[in-house]
Amino acid sequence: MAVEALYFSTRDGLDMAKKNPDTMLFASKAEADARDKMLELTEELREFLVKRVDGLSEELADQCALAIAENRDLFQRALKKPHLLNEASEGGEEA
Repeated sequence: MAVEALYFSTRDGLDMAKKNPDTMLFASKAEADARDKMLELTEELREFLVKRVDGLSEELADQCALAIAENRDLFQRALKKPHLLNEASEGGEEA
């Protein structure tokens, strides 16, 4: 019998990670750190959106912030080439 270490972000919590092992449990610390960094960005984006967009519910702000954080690289490229945002969603892959 082999022993395997699994990592998770404490922002998700162990119970949540166990419920969603395919997306929240990782074989390397680097992958878990990347998830934690993405969740930190999500929290900051949510707070920013709630403050800046009148009438935006926290639930919708959470969804928007998560979508932006998960696609951070695409948004960084789109700052220089805005058309990339819609090309990626139409083609199903990032440009």
